[in-house]
Amino acid sequence: MDIVIKVNELTTGRDKIIRLLQYASRTYWYYAQNSNRTKYSAEILRSLEFTFSSFRKLLRLGRCVDSLYSATKVLKHPDLILRTTLVSAKLANALYLLSDHFIWMGRVGIFKVNLDKWNKAANKYWLVNIIMNIMRDVYEIIKIMQYKGTVLRQQRTVSCLKDHKDVVMDTVKNACDLFIPLTALGITRCTPGTVGLLGVISSFIGLYTIVNPDYKLYPS
Repeated sequence: MDIVIKVNELTTGRDKIIRLLQYASRTYWYYAQNSNRTKYSAEILRSLEFTFSSFRKLLRLGRCVDSLYSATKVLKHPDLILRTTLVSAKLANALYLLSDHFIWMGRVGIFKVNLDKWNKAANKYWLVNIIMNIMRDVYEIIKIMQYKGTVLRQQRTVSCLKDHKDVVMDTVKNACDLFIPLTALGITRCTPGTVGLLGVISSFIGLYTIVNPDYKLYPS
């Protein structure tokens, strides 16, 4: 099973790159659509964004199994709060990816699928996943602050930013991602341009943590 997971993980970096291009395309077409000079380019990039989205869904086929398997590994973690948030996040991610599989099959015509229903389900599961990850980030920050104990609050914050860049990066990434499913579900009303920009930031952070593992929060 570990060999299967390792092979599947080879697509992670590619998915992050395509994700960056997907949200960059969304940002560009939204801000360029009202300009006559760039209107045609905006329409092309709007179509390209859809293509990138579908390609990412194809790349992630079967990854729901990875999430379920990794959740079983975290069950042995000694910290109750970390165990609870991580397992919940991984289970929600598995359900999100499973929903995503149905969306892809509906898009390519393999099955007749209610795309609105599955898109809504996927965004709900993704939202739960992000909330669990943010709860984990908050818990990590609280532990850091408690460890610093007698230092002034401002100094503790600076120290957190300086010595725990992995926590900071993960928190920023999850905070950016949070508004994407919230907007898709109609809970917040961010413009496509704002959603695209937030997606670009979180995608860049995701890529950066692959290139520089020291900035990746563990366990993940």
